[in-house]
Amino acid sequence: MLKILIAEDDLHIRTLLSKYLKHHGFEVIETKNGKEALTVFNHEHIDLLITDIMMPEVNGHRLSHRIRETHKSLPILMLTALDTYDEKEKGFLSGVDDYMVKPIDLNEMLLRINALLRRYEISKKKEIVFKHSCLNEENQELKVNGEIINLTGKSFSLLYKLLSYPNKIFTREQLMNQIWGYDSESYDRTVDTHIKKLRESVPMIDFEIITMRGLGYKAVIK
Repeated sequence: MLKILIAEDDLHIRTLLSKYLKHHGFEVIETKNGKEALTVFNHEHIDLLITDIMMPEVNGHRLSHRIRETHKSLPILMLTALDTYDEKEKGFLSGVDDYMVKPIDLNEMLLRINALLRRYEISKKKEIVFKHSCLNEENQELKVNGEIINLTGKSFSLLYKLLSYPNKIFTREQLMNQIWGYDSESYDRTVDTHIKKLRESVPMIDFEIITMRGLGYKAVIK
């Protein structure tokens, strides 16, 4: 049974989410702030995190950032009443995968959770296989219709990262940190340059890389 951790200080909302998710077959652990959630992560295997932003002790942004340091691919869904571009950007930069504004539709939330969990399963594999294309992380190899497409290590890692999380938006900063490293002296334009080269050199039969204006990039499966 998949285990979901809820970090929400509003008891009514927390209880509502918990009952709904349990009804749909999930095991649920409830916490009322980020500090309690971090404690749970120390001794429980969690498959997905649902977090509010405005919480005492440790807020949702800090929680997401801390979790990302040790759980690189764990799905994180942020639920909040803060419906501004700046807040959404801050959420994505802190490491969340998806964002819903309260009041939320529980049925829509379930659809998003299932989509996030599907991406998570893909990300745990060492190989991504489509009808015409195959990426092997261990060999750093891309094949399209059986033909090897030569890519640099960074270009392969960038493409593999995007395709490991279909439809997930990555900011340039996230991609820089995860592919080039936090201490890299490269700039945001480095990501743009590598994306441009990927679009020129890779036959994108099964997927495409979409520019999200003002945010970054995402891969979409055709």
